[in-house]
Amino acid sequence: MGSVPTMGTVRAFAAQALEQLGTQLGNEDAWATVRALLRERLPDVIPELDKESPLDPVWSAQLQADLKRLAAGEPLQYVIGHVEFHGLRIAVDPRVLIPRPETEELVDRIIRSCKNAPERIVDVGTGSGCIALALKQAFPAAQVFGLDISAGALELAAENARTNHLDVQWSRTDALGEALPQWMRSMLSGPGNLVVSNPPYVPLDDSSTMQPHVLDHEPHLALFVEYADPQQFFRAIAQAAFPALHPGDSVWFEGHYRHAPQTVEVVKQAGFPHAELITDLSGNPRFIHAWV
Repeated sequence: MGSVPTMGTVRAFAAQALEQLGTQLGNEDAWATVRALLRERLPDVIPELDKESPLDPVWSAQLQADLKRLAAGEPLQYVIGHVEFHGLRIAVDPRVLIPRPETEELVDRIIRSCKNAPERIVDVGTGSGCIALALKQAFPAAQVFGLDISAGALELAAENARTNHLDVQWSRTDALGEALPQWMRSMLSGPGNLVVSNPPYVPLDDSSTMQPHVLDHEPHLALFVEYADPQQFFRAIAQAAFPALHPGDSVWFEGHYRHAPQTVEVVKQAGFPHAELITDLSGNPRFIHAWV
């Protein structure tokens, strides 16, 4: 069995990668992707300064495999296997959505809004567990629950909890089923509760406008809702949460910028006397904060 031939230098690999990815991503995004990949695989190498650094055969083979996946449209985050989220290392793969900057902003807003640390935190549709884990890190004394319908997502969330040494309880629960209201009534037995959700909210009809690397690789179960009722998850979660909450308890949602104003009305119709719409850092209506 012959040895894997070396590719030469960092410069040589970068040139090859830019040639393969430039048409697909554009030169600027292609370079950002290549740089991030090199910094991940070769942490002691600074691509801009160490262009002539040689690549040994092992890393040449790894980078070639990575480049093949990227050229096929797979997101960089899946290729390297993790993201940084609110100071945590969160593993991601096709079982879960890749956390977006807006979701990190949601966590920031929740933390800053809490005058008192919550006693219980429920993350409905937890996916990778990034929200639940970031809030557990911020409020270490809180009892934190992550709920999801996907067994695969919960397996990865539990792995992320172990990696980050955070204690979160995971539960396989359908946000649209009868179990969620029962679960809320049972677990939120006293005051000091915070419910948060970044549920599926992209109308299925919007799939034709989405970027291929999202549409072809990220889990549709966590992305899409039927166009006829884009509010179905927000309605179900708000209706399940409201009867179980106590004065001072709150709910936070991340929503679709085009449908977020309607989400506020859906939350109010579920019984919440107070609900506000908050724009994200890009100026888009994005977050819904409701409280009892």
